[in-house]
Amino acid sequence: MDIQAGQEKEHFDDQATAEHVKCLIIGSGPAGYTAAIYAARANLKPVLYKGLQPGGQLTTTTEVENFPGYPEGVSGPVMMEDLEKQAERFGTDVRWGMVTHADFSGTPFKVVVDDSHTVESDSVIIATGATARYLGLESEEKFKGSGVSACATCDGFFYRGKDVAIVGGGDSACEEALYLSVMCRKVYMIVRKDYLRASKILQKRVSETSNIEILFERNTKELHGDKVLEEAVLVKRMGQPDESEEVLKIDGFFLAIGHVPNSGIFKKYLETDETGYLKTMPGTTRTRIPGIFACGDVQDKIYRQAVTAAGSGCQAAMDAERYLSMK
Repeated sequence: MDIQAGQEKEHFDDQATAEHVKCLIIGSGPAGYTAAIYAARANLKPVLYKGLQPGGQLTTTTEVENFPGYPEGVSGPVMMEDLEKQAERFGTDVRWGMVTHADFSGTPFKVVVDDSHTVESDSVIIATGATARYLGLESEEKFKGSGVSACATCDGFFYRGKDVAIVGGGDSACEEALYLSVMCRKVYMIVRKDYLRASKILQKRVSETSNIEILFERNTKELHGDKVLEEAVLVKRMGQPDESEEVLKIDGFFLAIGHVPNSGIFKKYLETDETGYLKTMPGTTRTRIPGIFACGDVQDKIYRQAVTAAGSGCQAAMDAERYLSMK
């Protein structure tokens, strides 16, 4: 055994002390909880670990209005509580804890929770989601849910008729700027470079949209406001002799600078794309290892919606059920 492999094995308890389960679900957003509901109803006796951010990205959203079944809207945290209760109602063992190591080299599959407890499972559903990239400003944290968002599709509705800004110059930023332009009075695009990185067709659409204004060579220095966001302080040509500041009066501040899929500990065994999203077989949630399934934002870099994550969680549980029934 090489040194690296030996060090990896040290994280795991021996077989005699490891806990064994039939279906392990890693992650607790819409994908994880929906997988748990379906797996529990199929009598797979799933064990779900909530992870580092129980409830996923929706716990940072104040109001969700586009998820079916909530005609008056619902707060993100309340929605996640509802999903958790539903999963537990059918028998899911929902636990606090974060999976810190994984060994998918053979069956049963092994993971370590909180660097201390080994769980062996006949099947694994990975629903660890993705983390939106932020600028790293303290004020971003202050105004999350009160003016700052990383999802225009989720939260743009709340800024109808208002002025907003979106950070980014790629395809996602242009797509979200166009989406916001339909409902907002003014949309500023804050672009660090002196050009857009987006495809030509998106650049053309943005340039032809009268209420979108592109602010090139700008960086966001700070966000200000009382209880809600009121303005952004921008810096032009940061670090240059002609550096200058300007204040942008806005009601909403959106980030479109990418997401980081929470797939790091699985990359040794599972195939990912160039940005780290887990690859699944087309039309399924199956990974390249039979018995390991991926659902939600950890494998979806296109839609990233609660409802699509929930749908793929359903698929993962059904795929896991079929796999286990054939063993």
